Amino acid sequence: MFLHELRENRRPMIIWTFSLVAVTVLFFSMYPSIEKDGDQFIKVLQNYPEGVLKALGVQINSITSLLGFYCYFFLYIMLCGAIQAMNLGTGILSKEVSGKTAEFILTKPVTRVKIMISKLFAVLAILVITNLVFVAVSYMMAKAVAVEDFDMSAFFLISAANLFVQLIFAALGFFVSALFTKIRSVLPVSLGTVFAFFIISMFGSAIGDEASRYLTPFKYVDLPYIMKHSAYEPLYLGMGAALIAVAVGAGCLLFVKKDIHTV
Repeated sequence: MFLHELRENRRPMIIWTFSLVAVTVLFFSMYPSIEKDGDQFIKVLQNYPEGVLKALGVQINSITSLLGFYCYFFLYIMLCGAIQAMNLGTGILSKEVSGKTAEFILTKPVTRVKIMISKLFAVLAILVITNLVFVAVSYMMAKAVAVEDFDMSAFFLISAANLFVQLIFAALGFFVSALFTKIRSVLPVSLGTVFAFFIISMFGSAIGDEASRYLTPFKYVDLPYIMKHSAYEPLYLGMGAALIAVAVGAGCLLFVKKDIHTV
């Protein structure tokens, strides 16, 4: 079942991986001109309201450095990655119901626990493969456009933050798919959930509300903090891990006990 899930999700994985890589290559290709005309670029940014800059993740003091620029567009990498993960997590169980194959699977000599484990490991494998390709391309692009040395540790920690956020959204998607009997279309649920959290993140950044950090997974990783300290914040790292554990655990309990109908 693990290999079957990988085959079933191979095409979406390739599409999402290519999308993340394309966005990364596009932004990094813009960096040399931004670094060259850094003073003029900063003057343009200074004309924008401070709240707008914060909402967009722009740090004027570091935007012309490679890591500062990476932090700026990495916010949108995480947005795309969250949509991919939410799609995976939500569809991993609900597609069996919508495709009317749930009863067929459950009649096989395989326990529901094994079914869930296989599906969850398939989601994890897909996300890991996606991020390995993404990080490799990001590193090559960073080395190609860098005009001076940059903190490698901070770079890879920033890059790995995408996987961390994806695991949170995949877990939330898995919980949603276990909670609701029928989800006719995965995409509206995924987009609605991800963009709701993203808007909360942008609004919290714009008004400087620290409390909003507890409400959205996008704020569990503070990219400027990682760039400065080459480390994650233990509190939010723990909160994210706890959220993953609770969502997956609750989803498993719901799936084991619920009645599965395909009609």
